[in-house]
Amino acid sequence: MTIQWFPGHMAKARREVTEKLKLVDIIFELVDARLPISSRNPMIDEIIQQKPRLVLLNKADMADPVITNRWLAYFKQEGIPALAINSHAGNGLAAIQKAAKEILKEKFDRMKSRGIKPRAIRAMIVGIPNVGKSTLINRLAKRNIAKTGNMPGVTKAQQWIKAGKEIELLDTPGILWPKFEDEDTGFKLALTGAIKDAILNLQDVAVFALRFLEAYYPERLRERYELDEIPEDILDLFNHIGRLRGCYAGRAEIDYDKTTDLIIRDVRGERLGKLTLDFPEEQIQ
Repeated sequence: MTIQWFPGHMAKARREVTEKLKLVDIIFELVDARLPISSRNPMIDEIIQQKPRLVLLNKADMADPVITNRWLAYFKQEGIPALAINSHAGNGLAAIQKAAKEILKEKFDRMKSRGIKPRAIRAMIVGIPNVGKSTLINRLAKRNIAKTGNMPGVTKAQQWIKAGKEIELLDTPGILWPKFEDEDTGFKLALTGAIKDAILNLQDVAVFALRFLEAYYPERLRERYELDEIPEDILDLFNHIGRLRGCYAGRAEIDYDKTTDLIIRDVRGERLGKLTLDFPEEQIQ
């Protein structure tokens, strides 16, 4: 899967992020806890350069908690501070300010020693579309100030937002890379809704979901779709799920589009439990 999706506002956003870097103390890099690597913009290191960074694994409530803990250990080992949060419910947000202060302690101590008055930490929030940036900002600011939505591309412009007296946030539009060189990355992002469904072949995404579940969460796949054994032939598996859920195009013909939608909704709706699609062990060479 090679997906080209780089709208003009995203190219502009990248330029603006680069230009605004000198105004901020720290980067809050928001990723999806279900796919902490696949939902990281591969250009992010180049874009933010040497700025201090705090990685926030959002939607942790939807991810496999055992794997999330392994991811936190992985980032710690890499020397990258990271927290698991749920911006929608507000879980873990209190730790963000504390972590940012610890990361920037030396910088602010130097400023204080030079007689510079204390000021709020200036943070820039970056992340790919639909990872929850606006929801996080609204939670931190304790008011609905950033637009939110469950579709990629809701945020279109940058804005400074006060999050209490300690932090000022710079929101940025979601930045997605020009194309996905790795096929699985595209499928994972599609499955979690980071890419607009309209530009994809959703049957391919559903096939990827079923094969992923078979490989990593086979018991959940069997339980959800009442399988004694998982068929080797993907068509047989589709037919079984279609019959089980009554997805028919005619009297006896399986409607594969309906079956596809059902599978994707089941994954996104956590009907197969809390899933993680990236594993830290895959990053260790």
